[in-house]
Amino acid sequence: MNASEIKNKRFIQIFLTDLRLNLRSKSFWLYTLFFAGFIALMFATGITESQVIGFVGLSRLMITYMQVSMVILPIYVLISTVRSIVGDKENGVLEYTLSLPISFSSYYWGKFLSRFTVIYFPVVLALFGAAIWGLIKNLDVPWDVFFLYTGLLASMVFFFLGLSMWLSARSKSQESALGISFMIWLLLVALLDILFIGVMLKWRINPELVIWTALLNPLQIFRTGTLILFDPKLTVMGPVSYYILDSMSRTTFIIISLLYPVLLGAILAYFGNKYFKNHDVV
Repeated sequence: MNASEIKNKRFIQIFLTDLRLNLRSKSFWLYTLFFAGFIALMFATGITESQVIGFVGLSRLMITYMQVSMVILPIYVLISTVRSIVGDKENGVLEYTLSLPISFSSYYWGKFLSRFTVIYFPVVLALFGAAIWGLIKNLDVPWDVFFLYTGLLASMVFFFLGLSMWLSARSKSQESALGISFMIWLLLVALLDILFIGVMLKWRINPELVIWTALLNPLQIFRTGTLILFDPKLTVMGPVSYYILDSMSRTTFIIISLLYPVLLGAILAYFGNKYFKNHDVV
């Protein structure tokens, strides 16, 4: 067995071990039940029979589900993941694990993939369950939008996971990691278009600069990408939609909303791994 095969084997071992630990966690099952219960509640309250701004049926349910996910997923990813490496360091688990023939990168990326799996799949399975129930109820299922939404969810989870792993690798304690992650989340929420654009326009800054600066926020990209799938003209966003759609096509914006958060997350995860390997983290 060569060095590459050994490294891959260690990576899989870390992934499976961390996955089993997460599956035994009560917080994971509460997280899973929350999204499954939310879907069930929306069906029970008849949300598929209501219409808001042209959204009706499963379209209405899916847009609501994505808006809720935008609020819940980031904070859950940050709180549950930012303690992964620094928590193992404080508990002595990291020192014991790295005393085995396991590389830093295998440990880091094994935990990364494990966290992505336990965070992403419950959310998508709940959405898939809604689509199946819609078929049973003879509702039209927009499968193209469904698959694009699963991609948007994956990109958002990937970004916040990369951010969390980077913070966890660099933090000295779990308390500082949680505090910093919470501040970053508040900053991203505060910079959503309502507050950010209002403040910037009050300072009479170039509106084009304001819009593009707001779109640097992954949460804003996710929110706009979610809306543009059902509302091609972005009427709910008001005059801002004219500038966005004049600057790029709907297809181009959807591609950007899928790839941009993934790129940011990958960069953060890479630098987190680099710091983890090159510093005395134990």
